[in-house]
Amino acid sequence: MFRLLRRVGRYMTALFTGKFNELADPKVQLEQAIMEAQDHHRRLKEQAANVIANQKQTEMRLNRAMEQLEKVNASARQAVMMADEATKAGDTKKSNDYARAAEAFANQLISTEKEVESLKTLSLQSTEAADRAKAAVVQNSSALQKKLTERQKLLSQLDQAKMQEQMNRAMSSLSETVGQDVPSLEEVRDKIERRYAKALGTSELQSETVESRMLEVEQASMDNEAQARLSQIRSQLGIAQPTPEPKAQVAGGEAGAEESSAVKDDSKPKDA
Repeated sequence: MFRLLRRVGRYMTALFTGKFNELADPKVQLEQAIMEAQDHHRRLKEQAANVIANQKQTEMRLNRAMEQLEKVNASARQAVMMADEATKAGDTKKSNDYARAAEAFANQLISTEKEVESLKTLSLQSTEAADRAKAAVVQNSSALQKKLTERQKLLSQLDQAKMQEQMNRAMSSLSETVGQDVPSLEEVRDKIERRYAKALGTSELQSETVESRMLEVEQASMDNEAQARLSQIRSQLGIAQPTPEPKAQVAGGEAGAEESSAVKDDSKPKDA
């Protein structure tokens, strides 16, 4: 039972995590990742600062111990010299006192030397740790800078993706029906083409009727009358008639000649 509940819990966690990742804004998630990287870098710098501070404190303790070692060594030497002078002077009491003082300084000197050696080892270790901490900070700073640069690139790609998605939606709407009350472009094009085809068919039918033929005959008569009147006006003005086209000469050569001779006869003066 417990195993089943645990499996269900994992399944629900995975399900809601997947849904959350689908609905979450990538820009917000990117900013969260950058903030986490910046916080990690800040904590790393604080830890490195503590390591470096420990190394500096160890160096100060070592310097004080070295100074103390010099003082104790000098005091021990001075006590030995004074004990020797008292022995030469025959002052046994002072000689013994100086000897005990020299022995005390010697013990202190041994203890200080041990402390100095321990501090030297500790200082060496803290220096190495400080160097590693500095290197870690530099490396993490470089990685953080790369992430910041990558963020700008990803934000630019995200904007391009959003723009492309908008363009895709706009293009798809051109070939899809927007709604029941709004026709698509294809439907409008089909409607216009049907009207145009119907108009062409109607015009073609009208051109084949008797009325259209009668209109053509009347128009031809009017054109002939206008041409005759223009020929008469040119003759009165003494303007040569325009040269007819070859086809026109073949069709109406004789009529043209008769019309020209008639016009010339009319143009001659009559006898009084």
